[in-house]
Amino acid sequence: MPAGVPNIIGNEAAERFSFYGMRAILAVFMTTYLMNAAGQRAVMGEDEASGWFHQFVAAVYWMPIFGALIADGLLGKYRTIFYLSIVYCLGHLSLALNDTRLGLFLGLSLIAIGAGGIKPCVSANVGDQFGRGNQHLMSKAFGWFYLSINLGSTFSTWLCPILLNNPNFGPHYAFGLPGLLMFIAAVVFWLGRKKFVHVPPGGFGFVREFLSKEGLAVLLRLALVYVFVAVFWALWDQSSGGEWTLQATKLDLNVFGFHVLPEQVQILNPILILILVPLFNYVFYPAIDRIFPLTPLRKIGIGLFVTALSFVVLWWIQLQLDAGAKLSVLWQLPGYILLTAGEVMVSITGLEFSYTQAPRKMKSAVMALWLFAVSVGNLITSAIDFNKSNLSGIGINLEGANHYAFFTSFMLVTAILFIFVARKYRGKTYIQGEEPETLATEQTASG
Repeated sequence: MPAGVPNIIGNEAAERFSFYGMRAILAVFMTTYLMNAAGQRAVMGEDEASGWFHQFVAAVYWMPIFGALIADGLLGKYRTIFYLSIVYCLGHLSLALNDTRLGLFLGLSLIAIGAGGIKPCVSANVGDQFGRGNQHLMSKAFGWFYLSINLGSTFSTWLCPILLNNPNFGPHYAFGLPGLLMFIAAVVFWLGRKKFVHVPPGGFGFVREFLSKEGLAVLLRLALVYVFVAVFWALWDQSSGGEWTLQATKLDLNVFGFHVLPEQVQILNPILILILVPLFNYVFYPAIDRIFPLTPLRKIGIGLFVTALSFVVLWWIQLQLDAGAKLSVLWQLPGYILLTAGEVMVSITGLEFSYTQAPRKMKSAVMALWLFAVSVGNLITSAIDFNKSNLSGIGINLEGANHYAFFTSFMLVTAILFIFVARKYRGKTYIQGEEPETLATEQTASG
């Protein structure tokens, strides 16, 4: 295993603590704690807060385009990650010091630049550490990388809501702790600077490869896949501080004698990731592979169908709430299990697949395209949240249970269409130090 991998994983765990801790409390902060310049409460409504939440997440995931261009073309991945981590820290500082809309805007803008800018570089930097001699360890490293994401987010998703809702602490401490962890993340990454494999920026070579017939063909092939992945993210990001959290505020939050906060319910996702990743790698995937070859696109295709099932659960819960029933928050657990299973099959598989399908000078650029799919998904959800009243005016009601019914149907249709697109996919595998290998067998999503 490459010597720099522990620093990458340590950096990722701390950075994800900072991001998901801040994100976990964002919607509730905007609807409960937001102040004006005079020190008075000036909170947002639920639809407005959800709309801005998804706008922020969308910005985080389209900023990778600029981070990738800087990394692959000018500065290289290491310097891009380190410099933008400083911007990232300043964003957390703004949120911690100023609880008005001005502080919110500045903080989220700087975090979007920092977090978004480093995103394509961090995952591509994992793959850069491997060559011909240890390529077989890459899947394991990406697995540990993804586990570190969820280890960091597990602790922050539990702790930051406690700080936010404790009158002795409040928003300043709840946003300050993620800022401290982001500072630690930057330090851990800097300490690994002499251990990393540093792939130099491509300069004009990157531009030539990007604009070459082969480079554009790679982007087009992957873009067709990512269109469907964008719909997955339109659903998934509703569970992480968005609509699922707001639904939890209306449920009975007493669990086995303990009271949980609605922001803490989403901790189920990172905990389930820690459980399901080993189960899928060592139990489910081998079992399915004995029935039919389990290619990356088949994993993604199955994951899309499973994600649709998760929203059926939330749809049923909302139907009961709309009818006046009082349900336990535990009813969200099956939805989280299904959604996390879909995430394992779509997101983890997609990270490694994207890296291996990217030409050597375009690794960060392709990762940025993958992350842009997340942005598109959140823009879809944000547009719906902001325009629900307008849609009602023309007879389209997406309030209450209809919201979940719409996204269930949207995901199901997307998963079916993905089968036909994936069956036609042809690609090449690119690993640092090797000639590209054409995929000899058809990548399919169907059985």
